[in-house]
Amino acid sequence: MSASPDTVASPHTVSDVMTHTAVAVGRQASYKQIVELMEQWKVSALPVLEGEGRVIGVVSEADLLPKEEFRFDDPTCPTPSLSDAAKASAVSAEELMSSPAITVHASAALAEAARIMARRRVKRLPVVNDTGMLEGVVSRSDLLKVFLRPDEEIAEEIRHSDLPIAAKIEVSVADGVVTVGGVLPEPRLAPLLARAVRAVEGVVGIRLHLSRRPTPSA
Repeated sequence: MSASPDTVASPHTVSDVMTHTAVAVGRQASYKQIVELMEQWKVSALPVLEGEGRVIGVVSEADLLPKEEFRFDDPTCPTPSLSDAAKASAVSAEELMSSPAITVHASAALAEAARIMARRRVKRLPVVNDTGMLEGVVSRSDLLKVFLRPDEEIAEEIRHSDLPIAAKIEVSVADGVVTVGGVLPEPRLAPLLARAVRAVEGVVGIRLHLSRRPTPSA
């Protein structure tokens, strides 16, 4: 089946969900300025830029906390690592930032951005172009926006997708869970059908209620 012109395209890439107006700081931004910006904009990290907007690092809450954690010379506290000790005495973005920055491109798939965040244990990623210039920021909450898609919108996209079967199927969606019913010409097509449905952004789960087309009598 070909896509219907009236079907709303689902978000597939970082550019579909990212925040295009990103708050950032320069190398010389002070510790206090960074904290004030994080509080003002309710963000947990800020890209650090140089020149006309090239991302050179990121300052996160984790980079800021050693200053409070090791503020007192308490013999009962564990000895800070060299990195934590340096951050505890840092006063500027250049000294505080984690570099090189962990970034993602606007054209990256949402799944790729999710994997980067999970593996690198970060909550936000600067979005950059091919030359490293800042284009925006994508956060965990941005990636979760796909699960706010209306059920009927998800169902319509599935109905108008190029599904790997010739048989007619029935699709319904409730709270993001897709139920597919109908007749399959061959059982081996069920995993292919499930994979195609799962590829639609916003799908939370899949239930297959399929029967096999009876074999004609000789």
